[in-house]
Amino acid sequence: MTAAQADLQAEFLEMPEGLRIDRPQVVDGAALWRIAKDSGTLDLNSSYSYLLWCRDFAGTSAVARTADGEPVGFVTGYLRPERPQALLVWQVAVDAAQRGRGLAAALLDGLTLRVAGQSELTSVETTITPGNTASERLFTSYAARHGATVEREVLFDTGHFPDGPHDPEVLYRIGPLSL
Repeated sequence: MTAAQADLQAEFLEMPEGLRIDRPQVVDGAALWRIAKDSGTLDLNSSYSYLLWCRDFAGTSAVARTADGEPVGFVTGYLRPERPQALLVWQVAVDAAQRGRGLAAALLDGLTLRVAGQSELTSVETTITPGNTASERLFTSYAARHGATVEREVLFDTGHFPDGPHDPEVLYRIGPLSL
């Protein structure tokens, strides 16, 4: 473990036992794609996009690893170009064998602490389809832990999607953050 990884790890008191958080690497792209695919709820992007994400957005994404380095969860995000103080969380997924341990919350907390240490982070944004109660709970509990409010509005309605029926995507704007 590098000194930077040790510093990053020190922030995660809530990380489930036997797991550590890290920045994703290109070699993790296939595992992230598989975890997203197996989630059964995420819109699955191409495997190529996960490889690019691990290369180009590693600084604003996080991966949870077992002791042997195997990815078992991830959160991908980016700083919005027109609002760089806002971290847009693209996807959060946890391997089925690791669910129920608080890993998604630990990843989200850890990622935002890391990003806030490198930039002026004031808010987190994400989109959630209606009825995705796991994501709704994850992000509303995140807001509560960080003393923030949650504003919701439909960002993309069903008519915006060209590839068939798709539930609307509701934008959750969480902030201001108290990190």
